[in-house]
Amino acid sequence: MANIDLKVNGKSHTVDVDSDCPVLYVLRDNLELNNPRFGCGLAQCGACTVILDGDAVRSCVLPVSSVAGKEVTTLDGLGGGEKLHPVQQAFIDEQVFQCGYCLNGWVMSAKALLDKNPHPTDVDMEKAFRGLICRCGSHVGIYRAVRRAAGMKESV
Repeated sequence: MANIDLKVNGKSHTVDVDSDCPVLYVLRDNLELNNPRFGCGLAQCGACTVILDGDAVRSCVLPVSSVAGKEVTTLDGLGGGEKLHPVQQAFIDEQVFQCGYCLNGWVMSAKALLDKNPHPTDVDMEKAFRGLICRCGSHVGIYRAVRRAAGMKESV
């Protein structure tokens, strides 16, 4: 066990965990954050996605020791209540999800994409969303939501 200093959603934390413990478990079990979610445990579905220093990464296979001194942002850190992040609002406005289990991965990946590329093409979105799984088939709505968040008009 080791004391590891983390910065999550703008707040500093010290956790006493095994340095190889996945970030996902530290976020959920030690910091009691509801997002990200456990999906596959193999970094293949994206339900566990967080933003680490601006990049969308899978937290289920990322050792907590590798995030010491870096900024970790979860869905909870984007916004909530009356002040939602524009990406969150766009996903709501487009009524994207049916079950919502995979929502975390898509929203966090969309935010990271838009931070780097404010006007992504469909190809840019395909690359950013590679490996994310939505079993409800909400992909068309997801692309609409990203375009909305980017201020882009839906092509007809």
